[in-house]
Amino acid sequence: MDVDHIGIAVRDLPSAVARWAPLLGPPEAPPEVVPSNRVRVAFLSAGATHVELLEPTEAESPVAKFLEARGEGVHHLAYHVPNVDAALAGVVARGGRVVDRSARPGARGRRVGFAHPSAFGGVLVEFVEGP
Repeated sequence: MDVDHIGIAVRDLPSAVARWAPLLGPPEAPPEVVPSNRVRVAFLSAGATHVELLEPTEAESPVAKFLEARGEGVHHLAYHVPNVDAALAGVVARGGRVVDRSARPGARGRRVGFAHPSAFGGVLVEFVEGP
């Protein structure tokens, strides 16, 4: 299983892109709104993986709540899997909690699903299916 991306919660996407672009280069595509996650995102290439900058689009979204509680910083680790539903079911089968029981639409046209942080020692894990 390979790391797909590292998600970083930010308050202001243009400012965050300006901070990260000197290190990683410009975003691969224009920012994208992901309604199912209530965020606007930009992906920057980091070698074989990516950095996803996440700006909340709603004050009550999970990323907005994360920012309120913890401030800007690493929000989640995302792993590329062949089947999100199977990965989520595997977490449940091992006694772990999940945020999603099945895949939902994610950024870049991919299917995604989240395991609850309690399943991985306090780390929010996203499973990503797609090319």
